[in-house]
Amino acid sequence: MAGCGWEGTDPLYRQYHDTEWGVPVLDDTRLFEFIVLESAQAGLSWLTILRKRSGYRQAFDYFDPKVVATWSAQDIVKRVANPAIIRNQAKITAAVTNAQAFLRIQQEWGSFARYLWHFAGNRPEIHHYTTRSEVPSTSSLSNRLAGDLKQRGFRFFGPTICYAFCQATGVVMDHLVTCDRYSALSTPPPRLFFSN
Repeated sequence: MAGCGWEGTDPLYRQYHDTEWGVPVLDDTRLFEFIVLESAQAGLSWLTILRKRSGYRQAFDYFDPKVVATWSAQDIVKRVANPAIIRNQAKITAAVTNAQAFLRIQQEWGSFARYLWHFAGNRPEIHHYTTRSEVPSTSSLSNRLAGDLKQRGFRFFGPTICYAFCQATGVVMDHLVTCDRYSALSTPPPRLFFSN
């Protein structure tokens, strides 16, 4: 199968590329999962995070933001000692802060997905890149989203992490035109997400 090049030959990486990356996500629990994982990835490879994903699932209460938002300092220390995840106290503490902000957004917008997708006009932003060097690390969308999230209390979630988050959740579709996944994901949905 022709891919985008970055996924290499590792089976876990290839599976992620072939089945998840760039697929629109509308489920808030999945979105919170990617918020936690993308934030944890800062300064590391995405493959490192994928290999610890099951560990994160258990350590982060199956990515339930209502539970993570209530973690105490003792809960954070417990996660810092957990070798199944990235043991970075600042990132784990940020996940708690981000969960709290995530819940406030849910309350205001009805869902985090509705909030997120409005930044892209409620439909995936389809790109048509032919080489990996064309794919940016930030965009006007990720800059706007990161700025708004920061104002709302998010931490460890700047424009570059925001762009990777948007790629992962299909808000932007960056599969190369030569990739086999491109044709499946390059046709926008017949209607806008969350349109009335």
